[in-house]
Amino acid sequence: MLRVPALARSLRPVTRALAPPRGTRAYAKDVRFGSEARALMLQGVDLLADAVAVTMGPKGRTVIIEQSWGSPKVTKDGVTVAKAIELKDRFKNIGAKLVQDVANNTNEEAGDGTTTATVLARAIAKDGFEKISKGANPVEIRREESMLAVEAVVAELKKLSKPVTTPEEIAQVATISANGDKEIGNLISDAMKKVGRKGVITVKDGKTLHNELQIIEGLKFDRGYISPYFINSAKGQKCEFQDAFLLISEKKISSVQSIVPALELANAQRKPLVIIAEDVDGEALSTLVLNRLKVGLQVCAVKAPGFGDNRKNTLKDLAVATGGTVFGDEALSVNVEDVQLHDFGRVGEVTITKDDTMVLKGKGERAAIEKRIEEIVEQLEATTSDYEKEKLNERLAKLSDGVAVLKVSG
Repeated sequence: MLRVPALARSLRPVTRALAPPRGTRAYAKDVRFGSEARALMLQGVDLLADAVAVTMGPKGRTVIIEQSWGSPKVTKDGVTVAKAIELKDRFKNIGAKLVQDVANNTNEEAGDGTTTATVLARAIAKDGFEKISKGANPVEIRREESMLAVEAVVAELKKLSKPVTTPEEIAQVATISANGDKEIGNLISDAMKKVGRKGVITVKDGKTLHNELQIIEGLKFDRGYISPYFINSAKGQKCEFQDAFLLISEKKISSVQSIVPALELANAQRKPLVIIAEDVDGEALSTLVLNRLKVGLQVCAVKAPGFGDNRKNTLKDLAVATGGTVFGDEALSVNVEDVQLHDFGRVGEVTITKDDTMVLKGKGERAAIEKRIEEIVEQLEATTSDYEKEKLNERLAKLSDGVAVLKVSG
């Protein structure tokens, strides 16, 4: 039987052996210099570039990527392949990460061309490292290759470039991007023809066996009627109006006094009234529902879409598109009780379901709409947030030519 003190004595020498000698400093980093570091980094660049380069062009090959969960991913997208690569050797991984940044930046700026950018980055790295090994100044190489050479190449590309204008040319370019799929190419060409160059084209998984193109015109947002008592169409459980007024408010409307002036003006003009506000509740909602059921008043209340600044911007876009005023806007200091005829937004058609609202044929001034579009474009160029870019693009599309949704089967 082995006693505890004896066991402890037997373990002590092992503990001492594992401890580092006194005066020895433990370094957390492995430091390399000069040609040795460059050679390892270049190996990482080569490994990543080799994996990405096979996807280049319409006849490029696919890459299978193992995932931590689910089935392996089969892709031909250069930036997706680049993001998936992680090397065990830290110095090689540094080289790979540098080229990953090139692919990511290209994807963010242009949306395509990541494979070409990766191949070019490898060539530039190899040429630069070779010159440095022969004694060249790294600062001069960067100035020559990153500044002067880029300017010369861009200028030459602009000379060689050909503007794509006709639907046939757009279809040809789109077909190449779709790996030779003419059906997808023609679908993209049709989408661009319908929404224009400023319109937004999005892609979703289709639920049928065929590829489909859906065009969403006008301003559509994901908020429906507050009460089902506003429904005026038995078919489809929706509320539909023609040639209607819009009352737009950033604030909640609860009191009857807040909505009576707007109701009187709309009734005098024999126009339907759609109230879009942060919320409509209390006496205000009860009065609207009661008049809708008892008198047949043409009215509907809808919650404003979004939250915070996004809601403010969306309501302002809606007001500009329809020629109306946003009540509750701190810059205007106008109360909804003081509404005048010119404060109403005007639309040719409006369709409201329990889930969303579609506003068509807004009567806003074209000059005001164009000015608003320019403001959004400026914000789009200034922002670096992917979320902000997505929201700004959605707003831009709604104010310009609409949104095209490609529903791809399979």
